[in-house]
Amino acid sequence: MARPITLFTGQWADLPFEEVARLASGWGYDGLEIACWGDHLDPWRWDDDEYVAGRLAILEKYNLRVWAISNHLKGQAVCDDPIDARHRDILSDRVWGDGDPEGVRQRAAEEMKHTARLAARLGVRTVVGFTGSSIWKYVAMFPPVSAELVDAGYRDFADRWNPILDVFDEVGVRFAHEVHPSEIAYDWWTTVRALEAIGHREAFGLNWDPSHFVWQQLDPVDFLLEFSSRIYHVDCKDVKLRLGNGRNGRLSSHLPWADPRRGWDFVSTGRGDVPWEPSFRALNAIGYDGPVSVEWEDAGMDRLVGAPEALAFVRANLFDPPSAAFDAAFSTR
Repeated sequence: MARPITLFTGQWADLPFEEVARLASGWGYDGLEIACWGDHLDPWRWDDDEYVAGRLAILEKYNLRVWAISNHLKGQAVCDDPIDARHRDILSDRVWGDGDPEGVRQRAAEEMKHTARLAARLGVRTVVGFTGSSIWKYVAMFPPVSAELVDAGYRDFADRWNPILDVFDEVGVRFAHEVHPSEIAYDWWTTVRALEAIGHREAFGLNWDPSHFVWQQLDPVDFLLEFSSRIYHVDCKDVKLRLGNGRNGRLSSHLPWADPRRGWDFVSTGRGDVPWEPSFRALNAIGYDGPVSVEWEDAGMDRLVGAPEALAFVRANLFDPPSAAFDAAFSTR
């Protein structure tokens, strides 16, 4: 199977795209999961032949390939309510415009359509990203939240994303939603509900990132087995729990990354509490043969040290399924 190992460029978007390609190639990555921010990819240039050829030329120069591109930031704005200063910090001027919330949502949706078109031009079948959610603000369920409000949130998601997914279908690309707090699907049961809301259409699948399951005390391995037909992409990100001392909470107390008072923190792949061996065995069991992408996040570690270390960990532990059963040798026939 020999699944390729890629580096997600989202946490590297402060560097020029070619510099990230040079670094990843030097470390031995097979390719990049390219982010649609910084100067890495611009979906609004999807129909610019020279631009598309230039991105592919950089990859070829450094002997890298691309199997997936990502647009988390604009996907977040499609459904979010409220649209506020947080979004101003992550959105381009083109999408933010005058900041009118509904205008922001519509321009974000348009960019997601262009992202599908750009993926097709690059020869890529999968776009990874967020959806945003108009009902995440109700997660604590107080003041009391009616079933009607929750239902309306899933209708809003479907109404806004179905036209985007129509374009994905038109160009033969799939969307892999990252199951993640602050999104329409953030755990097991909200994933079930989101798939129901979207009519289980094949254009909408899942990006499996186990780090978010672990801190929520969900089973990332069982999730792979249950939603096997919807696993369109895999991100390798790790998390370290610091719960159990009676002080650190699961909701992290509005504390910054790497603060030891947090109940959990993202750490370099292989240094946390994600059950990687059972997870990799589950990927074999479901027949996942796509890229395995290192999403490197560790506020307490230099990324130039962490990214090659994470690659070495994944390469050493990501084994292929056997070509024959071990007990086949017992047969005398």
